[in-house]
Amino acid sequence: MQDEKQAQTEEFEREPVPASHWKDWRSFLGMYAGEHAAGTEFVIGPLFLTAGVSAFDLIVGLLLGNFLAVLSWRFLTAEIATKHRLTLYYQLEKICGKHLVTFYNLANGILFCFLAGSMITVSATAVGIPFDMPMPKLTDTMPNGVTWVIIVLALGALFTFIAAKGYNTVAKAANWMSPIIVLGFVLAGFAALRQLGVSSFGQFWDVWGEGGEPFPGQIKYTFWHVVIWSWFCNAAMHIGMSDLSVFRFAKSPKAGWTTAAGMYVGHYMAWIAAALLYAAYIKTPEAAAMLAGGQAPPVAPGPLAYNAIGILGVVTVILAGWTTANPTIYRSGLAFQAILPKVNTTWATVIAGSVATIAGLFPAFAMKLLDFVAVYGFILAPVGAVIVFEHFFAERFGVVKNYAEKAGVSFNMAVLLAWALSGGLFYFVSKSQGIFLSFLTLPAWVGCGVLYLVLSKWMQKKLA
Repeated sequence: MQDEKQAQTEEFEREPVPASHWKDWRSFLGMYAGEHAAGTEFVIGPLFLTAGVSAFDLIVGLLLGNFLAVLSWRFLTAEIATKHRLTLYYQLEKICGKHLVTFYNLANGILFCFLAGSMITVSATAVGIPFDMPMPKLTDTMPNGVTWVIIVLALGALFTFIAAKGYNTVAKAANWMSPIIVLGFVLAGFAALRQLGVSSFGQFWDVWGEGGEPFPGQIKYTFWHVVIWSWFCNAAMHIGMSDLSVFRFAKSPKAGWTTAAGMYVGHYMAWIAAALLYAAYIKTPEAAAMLAGGQAPPVAPGPLAYNAIGILGVVTVILAGWTTANPTIYRSGLAFQAILPKVNTTWATVIAGSVATIAGLFPAFAMKLLDFVAVYGFILAPVGAVIVFEHFFAERFGVVKNYAEKAGVSFNMAVLLAWALSGGLFYFVSKSQGIFLSFLTLPAWVGCGVLYLVLSKWMQKKLA
């Protein structure tokens, strides 16, 4: 009876997913479309506008950047996931050793909690509309009132409850919500075009035109800023291998192509639609007065969507935040469960959801989302290079796979040195030379992978 109960709640955290639990591409299509046509899009779209992008930078840059992201998921993440069918955390434990991977899991879990928290913030801006709640500004860092706190706590509890039910529930929730969210983005985009008086492609292009100066407190984005940022905004999930935990359930690596639904429905159409909503808003007398006074008008997704399409806009923002927070809390729960293997996934997810809810109380994570996403991708992605380079190149270079497991060590120093040296070097370059951090994510990732092979070849000689 105990074995039967365990089988019913098993998420296969420390074993390969059996064939009986593999899922076809449709299970991933809805999840990725829902997760990426989501709450972040209502923030990111307007933030591109505040960065002074031109029409070409945005429209063509997003086409290219999102395509590179899809290729990363398909030929790296899904390929490795369907070969080994392990969570990121258990696969890293085999390579890094339990003590080192515990540190990584803690960092990974906390950063994902912060991302999920920003999505709770997004949904809260919609729920707060009927209560005439003051909306967070771009410069806000702390909760702005009791109403805000109550709404965030309630939403956090709801999102955590769904995520704690496991992958099947998360996938089903996303499949149900995705069509509503996509419809909401489409209608909001058309409503914003009408408010802007756009009736031709030329007028649409002129919304951004040749770009302009960034808003107060923002930096200028060029074509390559848009390409690289859109490629690596989910770096932790694709080249960082976090989505091994998702694609381990896929029947075939071809399921990786389903990420295109998220990239082109969410990170393309939805970002542009959200930017249009903000473009319409900044032409209002209220926003114009703020700009004239040297302030950036607030990016509050709830009111922006409500002003465009009414109650459907409110519902869209709530569900959009939900479908991002759900899988993100689930991923974070897996990270915490790997640290505390005696705690089942349900309770580990509750811990993750609680941390995410606390983070959601602080608007800074959502209002500085472009910067936060760049940092968390830069920190986490290089560790994925250890898995990728070992998978594709270990045998060619004579490096022992799953070294920590086979050698019985709990701390693989080669991994730590590769991660720290690569990350530290390129972060120093970013700060000292004033280089956009996302530009250095790929060099840091490649550097970590190469260093891991070189150091492993040297350090494994004594034990091989």
